[in-house]
Amino acid sequence: MTAFPTRRLRRLRQSPTLRRLVAENDLTARRLVLPVFVKEGIDAAQPIASMPGVDQHPLGALPGLVEKAVAVGIGGIMLFGVPAVRDATGSGATDPGGILNRAIAVAADAAAGRITVQADLCLDEFTDHGHCGVLAADGSVDNDATLEIYAQMALAQAGAGADILGLSGMMDGQVAACRAALDAAGYSDVVILAYSAKYASAFYGPFRDAVESTLQGDRRTYQLDPANGREGVQEVLADIDEGADIVMVKPAGPYLDVLAEVASVSDVPVWAYQVSGEYALIEHAAAAGLIDRERAIGESLVGIRRAGAEAILTYWALEVAGWLDEGKVLA
Repeated sequence: MTAFPTRRLRRLRQSPTLRRLVAENDLTARRLVLPVFVKEGIDAAQPIASMPGVDQHPLGALPGLVEKAVAVGIGGIMLFGVPAVRDATGSGATDPGGILNRAIAVAADAAAGRITVQADLCLDEFTDHGHCGVLAADGSVDNDATLEIYAQMALAQAGAGADILGLSGMMDGQVAACRAALDAAGYSDVVILAYSAKYASAFYGPFRDAVESTLQGDRRTYQLDPANGREGVQEVLADIDEGADIVMVKPAGPYLDVLAEVASVSDVPVWAYQVSGEYALIEHAAAAGLIDRERAIGESLVGIRRAGAEAILTYWALEVAGWLDEGKVLA
């Protein structure tokens, strides 16, 4: 009997080639999706102070970004709009001339089927109060009235050329409402990505800078309680029953347990969003000399893959895809 039965495991760690050969999980560019912020009324990229290396982009920059995404082989881009004007009902979200719908059309034309064009379907970027839905007289979010607008958004985004609609508002019934509207209008091939297990997280802070959020208060009444794991799985299963083609866990890193459980029960693809706060923590820690930036990025993404994500939305998508193309082994 071998004195140290784990020695065989150590033998498999002794060189980069062996570690690469026996790795249980790895990253590929096709599994990465790049979130992109498109701001109305600007002519040049504007840096987002809380997210070093990430910009708000003018509409005219989209074709170039699409070409970069195609060149490195990532799976898609997820578009977010930053409008010049907001109102109580988020009317810019359904307006075909609104910044997000125009961005979808530009990106879809540039992509020409070479990469998936995805769009955020939520009202928070378009409302003057910053909530993900319209408000009732008492100031609460009116779930059912919001569903009617989401259905209109789905049609506007599909009409503009989006391949995948990212339903991120956490309204009950949003998947069913959008699927019914899409199918009735002849958009049965448009994919619904449901942000099913989206938690009321502190890690969204830099994103709110990126979209210039006007939110006062919080979204705890419709986003999930960070203390609850089973609830996230129940939300996922409900969205699958309503017709979701893909389900999402968001944030990724703090909710790997939820992601793993969802991956074990879902019969549709499972994605995860490595959110702005996760990005900012690594960038700022690396800038302070506290961690190895490249290794930390790779380790964070491999951990999300290990937990079961089949694709990852990450602000490092282009950079990491470039590393992979160079043959680097991450983490």
